[in-house]
Amino acid sequence: MFWKRRKTYKDHDLSPEDVLIDAHNMPHFNEHQFEGRMAGRIPSRRGYALIALFALIALVFGGQLYSLQVLRGPALASQSAENHLDHHTLFTDRGIIYDRTGRELAWNTPQEDDFNHREYIDAAGFGHVLGYISYPKRDADGNYYDTSYAGVAGAEAAFNGALEGEQGVKIIERDAHMDVLSENTITDPVDGEDISLSIDAALQEAMHGYIRDIAERVGFVGGAGVIMNVNTGEILTLTNYPEYSPQVLVDGDDEEMIVSYQGGNTPFLNRATQGLYTPGSIVKPYVALGVLSEDIINPRDRIRSTGEIRVENPYEEGEYSVFKDWKAHGLVDLVDALAVSSNVYFYVVGGGHNGQEGLGISRLVRYFDAFDIGTPTGFILNESSGTIPSPAWKSDTFNGEPWRLGDTYHTAIGQYGFQVTPLQMTRAMSGIVHEGEMITPHLRAGEQERLRDVDVNIESEAYGWVKRGLRESVLRGTARGLNVPYINIAAKTGTAEVGNEREKV
Repeated sequence: MFWKRRKTYKDHDLSPEDVLIDAHNMPHFNEHQFEGRMAGRIPSRRGYALIALFALIALVFGGQLYSLQVLRGPALASQSAENHLDHHTLFTDRGIIYDRTGRELAWNTPQEDDFNHREYIDAAGFGHVLGYISYPKRDADGNYYDTSYAGVAGAEAAFNGALEGEQGVKIIERDAHMDVLSENTITDPVDGEDISLSIDAALQEAMHGYIRDIAERVGFVGGAGVIMNVNTGEILTLTNYPEYSPQVLVDGDDEEMIVSYQGGNTPFLNRATQGLYTPGSIVKPYVALGVLSEDIINPRDRIRSTGEIRVENPYEEGEYSVFKDWKAHGLVDLVDALAVSSNVYFYVVGGGHNGQEGLGISRLVRYFDAFDIGTPTGFILNESSGTIPSPAWKSDTFNGEPWRLGDTYHTAIGQYGFQVTPLQMTRAMSGIVHEGEMITPHLRAGEQERLRDVDVNIESEAYGWVKRGLRESVLRGTARGLNVPYINIAAKTGTAEVGNEREKV
């Protein structure tokens, strides 16, 4: 049997059923990801643009590579080497501080740190005169951002320029693994200068102990002591009670600092140079010099002290202001008045009374100023300025209050608004010893003395009368406790009253 093949045509018409069958059987493409789309040929212009872009990128990278490797290669290699060079500080040794006898007061001890630590004398009384230092400081990564030993107070700060020396520099070369390849010292450290203070350590310690014992026995909040060689200006002792410990501060022992200083009483106040106190009767010798220089009274003339003077109120008949003496001394002349410290005598010659002329406040201020009372001495440690009461001071302080006779009386015996430092009065006394020459105190042994003439004309005879009064104070007066057989001492005591409770200072 023969079969006849059906003839097919390429261009015959398709029935709708054929179309639907094909659509149902089509594969599922994600047209958003270009699936099932016919890939066409890239146009020539776009191809050339892409080729040019790739060529440009290759050219830029090639040029940069040529610059880094060829043109800038040596400089960058040197910079890379420098990045492995550490500059390391070689710490100097701070200068040693000695007393005038060669006893060590502050020195250095080796530690595991890069620098030596500071040690201070293990004795009381040296806190304010020596001061303390702060060590070099590191950041959180252990790098030094401050390489100096900084003197913070006392001699450590005052002589810091001499004591600190100069730090050295060492360069350490490391490889990429931070292993040390070589070390080279660029600058050698220069040790600080050793200095000798004018302080006598044994005397300083004894003075501090004496002041401490008295303060603790009678309930004083503190005290200070200064001894100066009036021929050279050297400070032999300068001590305070209470005080701080340089060792505790430099070691940074917070717990010990809290225990040591929680009692108060301002241990960080240098009372000798910065404490301001009412002087009381220690200003009477300068009133006496003014009285004699101005011919207010003959030194042999006597004034009766009954224990007080009364001044009648000019506006209220029968009313009096009463100014007390600490004792009824009877008839006293100038020498007696200094020896027994008679307030009545100095009320009368200072402000005048019952026909006896007084210096008056203007001349009182003039003689106090002449001996720099209330004025910083020029000492190397920080000092405070004091106050001499005057009409201008009172007006400024008390909203225009007028000056009265009683104010002059109180000023003449070192009361009222009078304020001085112990060091100021020590220097003022040198002006009496040298009869008009003031010596500037200093703290370094061997330093040259500096003298200044007082700016008022006072005869030597006047100084002689005052010196006699100060010597008699020790022989038979208020300073009899200083009368010792092995040395002749002249002195002036002073007991001031302050506050509403008339507390003694």
